[in-house]
Amino acid sequence: MRIASLHRYPVKGLSPERLGAADLVAGAYFPGDRLFAIENGPSGFDPEAPAFQPKFKFLMLMKNGSLARLSTRYLDETTTLVVEEGGREAARGDLSTPEGRAAIEAFFRGYAARELRGEPRVLAAPEGFRFTDSTKGHLSIINLASVAALEDMFGAPVDPLRFRGNVHVEGLEPWAELDLVGRTIEGPGGVRLEVVKRIQRCAATDVDPATGLRDLAIPPTLMRRFGHMDCGIYCKVLQGGRIAEGAHLAVEPAAQPALPF
Repeated sequence: MRIASLHRYPVKGLSPERLGAADLVAGAYFPGDRLFAIENGPSGFDPEAPAFQPKFKFLMLMKNGSLARLSTRYLDETTTLVVEEGGREAARGDLSTPEGRAAIEAFFRGYAARELRGEPRVLAAPEGFRFTDSTKGHLSIINLASVAALEDMFGAPVDPLRFRGNVHVEGLEPWAELDLVGRTIEGPGGVRLEVVKRIQRCAATDVDPATGLRDLAIPPTLMRRFGHMDCGIYCKVLQGGRIAEGAHLAVEPAAQPALPF
């Protein structure tokens, strides 16, 4: 399979950022991904003892489709989040400082006022933790052929960014990625990824990432057609290295059973 594109999501629920390349580290998450989340009222998250929290405790597309109408970017050098609304800058804040976080929180206090259960608060992921939707997997892979198959089902375009994956690949048959659980994927420079689970989809995929409109019913359509709601796979990084757009990945041959003699 070939890597068509790479994406990170610095803030859970906000804009993707396309990367030309990414340096993977064994045992670590996709670089720059889900570093922050915006708490929707008290979540109970403890940065001293970070633990997985369900997505509904944060602002996220499944419940807050209006987030898709924002354009955000995270500037690594200055740890600054820039939020644009309607093509104009609406907020900017250095997420490493109380003042910067307060500026972002003030924006969402107004923008998402009807959807808040309490004060919005910017949370930063401690070292070794990320605000992912699963307790398993360091990165996610989306098969573009499966997305194209969904387009055929709906008779309408389906943006792969609905699935908020890190690695978009081409060259597989539709839905072939779902059969790779338990297998190992090899990449350039010795990269090795273990496929740990299929990704079960939620109503966040119903939201058009460009307009914020809930215009498709992807999980129920998958369930009706296939008896599951899966699209994409989670992987763990077994061995690190650089991956880039255009690079090729290959599935290791399945282990042969031992002979009985």
